[in-house]
Amino acid sequence: MRVYDKSIIKVNASTVNGKIVLDTEGPLSPVAKPVIKSINKIFQEEKPISSDEDNIIFSTWLPPMPGPVFNRMISAEVASILKRRVPDQFSIAITGKCPNDCIHCGAAGTVIDPELSFDEINRTIDQALDLGTHYVSFDGGETMLRKDLVEMVARVDKSRSVATCFTSGYALNEQRAIDLKNAGLYAAHVSLDSPHEAEHDRVRGRTGAFRDTVNGVKNVLNAGILADLFVVVSPDNIDDLDGFYDFAVDMGMQEMSIYEIVAVGRWLEHEDEVISKNDVKRLGDFHKSMNRKVEGPRVTSFPYFMGPDQFGCFAGRRWMHTTAGGDVLPCAYTPISFGNIREDDLGTIWKRMGKHVAYRCSAEYCMMRNPEFRSEYIHTIPEDESLPFRIYLHNSK
Repeated sequence: MRVYDKSIIKVNASTVNGKIVLDTEGPLSPVAKPVIKSINKIFQEEKPISSDEDNIIFSTWLPPMPGPVFNRMISAEVASILKRRVPDQFSIAITGKCPNDCIHCGAAGTVIDPELSFDEINRTIDQALDLGTHYVSFDGGETMLRKDLVEMVARVDKSRSVATCFTSGYALNEQRAIDLKNAGLYAAHVSLDSPHEAEHDRVRGRTGAFRDTVNGVKNVLNAGILADLFVVVSPDNIDDLDGFYDFAVDMGMQEMSIYEIVAVGRWLEHEDEVISKNDVKRLGDFHKSMNRKVEGPRVTSFPYFMGPDQFGCFAGRRWMHTTAGGDVLPCAYTPISFGNIREDDLGTIWKRMGKHVAYRCSAEYCMMRNPEFRSEYIHTIPEDESLPFRIYLHNSK
């Protein structure tokens, strides 16, 4: 199957023993071969969500192949070979409002004055697409509290990017799910903090939160939207990995994604209560073992996937996040603002970010786990207002 076709490089995909294999042709093929070899090595350890003779959906985090959005993803990979930065993933918080009161909320305390408008959000997404973004995520707060979410999803140019959203399942009723599907929502990342109802509700600070997750997942799947179980792993719930996976299996979800808890927001003062290097290895082993299974949802463990053995940290290099107040951060978990979309266009801010010493080169793992990075940037607010970026703490007043 030809999945990318340009004069300088062509990419073909085939399925061998249930695994995806890529090969290349064209003048740039020799340069691309190391990258393709690396991707093929990863594919051999993975399983796609679905594949047939005409289409392959590898993950809720990647566009389907073949197609125009997948072409843009390959173009971004080619750009990385040529040392050109592209924000593959662009997430934007569309509200700071949320019915939950999570004990680990990373967005708690973010300055929102005022909340981004419909037009501001759409304009910023268009600017991200112009920079090469092929994966747009609507984030929050609770995204379902924005009454115009469906219109925002519909507004995303589906020839250039897939559109996804994060949600706790709150207010994600049957009609809202159908409307989102009709608007072109590709996938929903539905969060869960514990496979045990009482514990999930405790962490969320609200009775009924678990039932909202269950109902939201059911409505998403019934509407034909890809459903990903998004789990933030901490020392408190890492022993529940099998329980989370069983939940995803029982619900019929296509994927389970694992992110690590970050000492930011309400968790800022808990720097010792994050996962260890041994935990990261454990998550990588879980990722591999679950993806060896023929049946069941695929697993994407970001501490492993964005670690030294795979792609490294995406923040500020292949990922950019905008808060509900317009500040542009390297990722949703790094409270360093390089500008505000109400003051500068996104392209200017992206270039500014790339010139900063912390983001000029690659990072083998999440920089928010790096004590030196945290010491220099996260616990210090500069007095010099002329600096080309603002640093703030999410829980500052």
